[in-house]
Amino acid sequence: MTIRASFLSLFLGRIDRLLPLMHQSFPELGLVREDCTEMSWIQSILFFAGFPIESREVLLNRTEPNTRHFKGKSDYVQKPIPEYGFEGIWRLFYEPEAKGAAVFLIPYGGRMDEISESAVPFPHRAGNLYKILHIVYWEEEEAQNSNKYIRWIRRLYRYMTPYVSRSPRAAYFNYRDLDVGVNNNEGNISYARASVWGIKYFKNNFDRLIKVKTAVDPKNFFRNEQSIPPK
Repeated sequence: MTIRASFLSLFLGRIDRLLPLMHQSFPELGLVREDCTEMSWIQSILFFAGFPIESREVLLNRTEPNTRHFKGKSDYVQKPIPEYGFEGIWRLFYEPEAKGAAVFLIPYGGRMDEISESAVPFPHRAGNLYKILHIVYWEEEEAQNSNKYIRWIRRLYRYMTPYVSRSPRAAYFNYRDLDVGVNNNEGNISYARASVWGIKYFKNNFDRLIKVKTAVDPKNFFRNEQSIPPK
């Protein structure tokens, strides 16, 4: 078994502008023109979704091509993970349950550092080096064995505890992880219960979102496992 590392990036500009920047900041990657593809923004959507960029018709297809199960979890990294930390990750990835697993490191910084945490509900700005998506996939024929894959990614998540954000251990809302806490999906949900996951996703903005929810939906008609509760 081997572990493969891929570096995918989106640069808003031409190749001739990108190459000097990469040679200056990341010379060890040895980026050359042949490694790059110029495309429109809509083509980039197809590219990152794994579709050919030549045809947009696939975007009109609302049917999943196949059934694939997965479990995802997220983290934020604020201090560089030491080499021995990554070595522990690799050991987990040599286990059978990790055959369809991946970790995505999504870099932050730049413009993200310049936007206030309170500007919009999304608070994870300055101080984060990158976000991690931990994810494991398994096929339909393995559906009856889902628990072994879920147990594996939970072990990976526990292993990452010393290397990621804390107080709170933050999470990315769009990667919805019910492990970090859920409402009881009833009409009256306590602040204490909802804050378990709400502060991980929204930090100090959670209280502001509760004020908005209270003003526009005081009876909590619109709710789900991780919705904002009214006060």
